[in-house]
Amino acid sequence: MSALAAEPQNSQGNGWEDLVRRWESMDWPEGCKVEIIEGIITVAPSPSVRHNLTASKVHRRLYSVIPDDWAVFQTQSIAVRSRSGMFIPDLVVVPEDVLTEPGSYIPAEICLLAAEVTSPSNANHDRITKAAAYARAGVPLYLLIDAYAPGGPTVTLYGEPKGDVYRVLRAVPFGEEIHLPAPFDLALDTAEFPVS
Repeated sequence: MSALAAEPQNSQGNGWEDLVRRWESMDWPEGCKVEIIEGIITVAPSPSVRHNLTASKVHRRLYSVIPDDWAVFQTQSIAVRSRSGMFIPDLVVVPEDVLTEPGSYIPAEICLLAAEVTSPSNANHDRITKAAAYARAGVPLYLLIDAYAPGGPTVTLYGEPKGDVYRVLRAVPFGEEIHLPAPFDLALDTAEFPVS
């Protein structure tokens, strides 16, 4: 992963807008994942096949339980301005009726669930930085699929955000089921996830 340092915010508060303008206007390499993480523009190569397969399996299961007027995206940029972040979660669930603004990103506050599948280069961002940002934005559920967890491949469901912190609702090793509560009411069989 490479990074482009952002200029510090000035006293008028234009730093975020300038950073987003730079992020939107640059000609990034096709297929790369370009995010703003704690005020720094980061560029990562496209995910591995196993990474995408895991995201696809969750995506398919989510569509089996969500209402017709909700959407599941794999490439949607979401802004967490309070944490100087512009993330592209591996999955995000959003009610379609709140997708009213034009542009290439949506505010994280409208998301019902964000999911990240770790890669060796981004695991700490997914475990720490993004978890704190999604909690700060009030995203009700955060699903972390961590094939590189120190104790072995683990899926963790976070909820009840308060400030920058989530409560761990459930954590299971790959191979066990994890249940997503209402409004999803979905059991995910983590045995389907490829182990790196």
